[in-house]
Amino acid sequence: MMGDGALAEFSSVVDAVSCAVAFQKAMAVRNHSADNEIEFRIGVNLGDIVIEGDDIFGDGVNIAARLESLAPAGGLLLSDSVHSQVVGRVDVDIISIGEQQLKNIERPVSCWKWDGRAENANTATVPLDQIIHFCTAPDGAGIAYATAGSGPPLVRAPHWMSHLEYDWKSPIWRHTLEELSREHTLIRFDQRANGLSDWDVEDVSFEAFVADLSTVIDAAKLDRFPLLGISQGCAISIAYAVRNPGRVSHLILYGGFARGSEKRGSAASKDQAIAMRTLIQTGWGQENPAFRQMFTSSFLPGGSAEQWDWFNELQRVSVSPENAVRLRLANDNVDVTDLLAKVDIPTLVLHCKNDGIVPFSEGRRMAAMIPGARFVALEGDNHLILEDEPAWPEFVDEIRNFLAENE
Repeated sequence: MMGDGALAEFSSVVDAVSCAVAFQKAMAVRNHSADNEIEFRIGVNLGDIVIEGDDIFGDGVNIAARLESLAPAGGLLLSDSVHSQVVGRVDVDIISIGEQQLKNIERPVSCWKWDGRAENANTATVPLDQIIHFCTAPDGAGIAYATAGSGPPLVRAPHWMSHLEYDWKSPIWRHTLEELSREHTLIRFDQRANGLSDWDVEDVSFEAFVADLSTVIDAAKLDRFPLLGISQGCAISIAYAVRNPGRVSHLILYGGFARGSEKRGSAASKDQAIAMRTLIQTGWGQENPAFRQMFTSSFLPGGSAEQWDWFNELQRVSVSPENAVRLRLANDNVDVTDLLAKVDIPTLVLHCKNDGIVPFSEGRRMAAMIPGARFVALEGDNHLILEDEPAWPEFVDEIRNFLAENE
């Protein structure tokens, strides 16, 4: 402790910054409902230290103390040595403020800032609550769906491995869900055999997935709306839009395909699909680091340790190994190629160039076969775009502009 502040030493610089961000976010929540606001400034530096008893000394400490004095209230100021170690590994927007001359420090220090107060102000207007409902599919399967936000409706089609409650809190999905519900009422649901929907169901097929989408749309009493498909949800969205003319105003398709792995005419693709299902059957949700590394790194090669942990836990909470295989088998054998030419509504297709789950060529093929579709190639390796990726702002802008133009 040092007067009205504290000095903390960490063995990991990522842990230090993650702790600082979490602390400031917790204080923002506390201040929102408190009569007396308390705002802290935090400086983080990476350097050598000397420990004597209960005290910590050294240049590393001196620079951290000077950074703290220049940090924004409610935010952080990082030295360049810290930023180089945490870039891409901490999910906040850190910007450069150039070289700063710190008191009693001979050399200028390149500094990076996270303005927590500004970020909290931006997210304060986002509806952070969701309401979960249940409806029943024609075959009796219970389907859980959620609504969040306000404004015109935006429906997200289902995909495997989702959980309405878990996704709402996760660093993998939270930023996407917040953005989609910023100016719209977002309606999304857990696919059958998945998440909060019924797991013990007889029919796990593409036709059942499309029927579930129709069930949720009717339960939400929607008339005409934009439809968003992500990954496997793209094929479901295409099928629903073509079969229900006049209901879908326009399509947004991200990271998806029109034909599953076993329908692409490639023996290697088919063999890979079969091998993946075998691995899922034996390793899904288990404490098997080899399986976790293989599967998680395919979806999120650029993810942080926290994001990988969340994704690994999602495997356990969202679906059983048996249902994961059934869902995967259905998706591997999807083929809506014959429907692409029949899509007659405005369509936006986005795909990351180095997507390790769905080949970029499949997204491009899908866009080329939909009349008038706009195709956007995004830089990135992750199947799910993370908030700190360069592709994220472009992804958001493209969707926001597309919705605004068509609305």
